[in-house]
Amino acid sequence: MDLLQRHIDGDMAAFGALMHRYQRELYNFLARFTGDAALAEDIFQETFLQLHISAGTFDMTKQLKPWLFTIAANKARDALRKNVRRQAAPLDAPVAGSTDERTSYADFIPADVVPPLEEIVNLEMRQSVQTIIDDMPENLRSVLLLCYFHEFPYKEIADILNVPLGTVKSRLHAAVRYFAKKWKSSQRAKP
Repeated sequence: MDLLQRHIDGDMAAFGALMHRYQRELYNFLARFTGDAALAEDIFQETFLQLHISAGTFDMTKQLKPWLFTIAANKARDALRKNVRRQAAPLDAPVAGSTDERTSYADFIPADVVPPLEEIVNLEMRQSVQTIIDDMPENLRSVLLLCYFHEFPYKEIADILNVPLGTVKSRLHAAVRYFAKKWKSSQRAKP
């Protein structure tokens, strides 16, 4: 909050510090949400442009992070509506626009697992999970990502998505049910 107030007060370095503070977490959210690293980067920049433009309207008694993720989620939904749905990339596919050719989508998923090259056995599972998430309706996918990948409390998810708390709970329940159904179906289809 202090950084945002300093930015509003004209401290040029404060805005850069805000971007740096939220860069990794917000970019990772957007990359997962959109499935496109280049699009995630564009939305990240649009999000901070909107933050700059709207900084004076922010209620300083509230937390900045949920507001920032709300802006990002809205910008991501708008961008996805404009783009034709693209085919899902496997989690070990290189991320377009990355400065390191070895960076894959799996690098954005926080987990205490052995790197993909050492866990080739899990490649098919990761691809199946990513495909199910990519095919999930956007309203369910966003709740699932915010809850399980970013560990936001339900109340903050409700604020980010601008929906009632009960809607978050029902969408999360529906997302888990959707995922479980698709997962079981994909496992039965295996030889």
